[in-house]
Amino acid sequence: MGEKYEKMKAIRDEVVALEGALADYRKQNNYHAVLGEGSHDAAIMFIGEAPGQNEAKTGRPFCGAAGRILDELLASIGVPRKDVYITNIVKDRPPGNRDPLPSEIELYAPYLDRQIEILKPKCIATLGRFSMEYIMRKFGLSFELEAISRAHGKLYEADVPWGKLKIAPQYHPAAAIYNQSLLETLKKDFQILKSI
Repeated sequence: MGEKYEKMKAIRDEVVALEGALADYRKQNNYHAVLGEGSHDAAIMFIGEAPGQNEAKTGRPFCGAAGRILDELLASIGVPRKDVYITNIVKDRPPGNRDPLPSEIELYAPYLDRQIEILKPKCIATLGRFSMEYIMRKFGLSFELEAISRAHGKLYEADVPWGKLKIAPQYHPAAAIYNQSLLETLKKDFQILKSI
């Protein structure tokens, strides 16, 4: 299947074998770990914060209402979902859809870091503030950090071993479920990804 596939499979196996809080919650509920899906040659990598219930039940990222919005946003820029890679920082569902805890981000982040290394994307589109904060800090852009209400729709750039990496903070698609006006903002912000 190829080297990238084998490396991604190794990450999956390690996450599935995890013990402790969220992994135990996954096993008690017969949930799946949600590693990510899409092209291993994707130019754009989308990173959310953590799987919700639909995701944990199916093992697929962004497959519920937020996923339908993400699909609509991708369609608005003419990019098929299969051509991008979609994942989350945290690979197991937090109970009750709560925000991931700092300790959970710390536990799962090394797996995400390895996924980024394997894919070497040209652009990372962060979905939501947890993802934005983690990625901006990881790539040395802490000094650029501001509230997502100000950062969304902007393009930042970081030097990485494989060249220049663009970082495009976006609102989380779930925010548009309850706030229809945000959908228009998201569509406008997604236009920035067209050039990539």
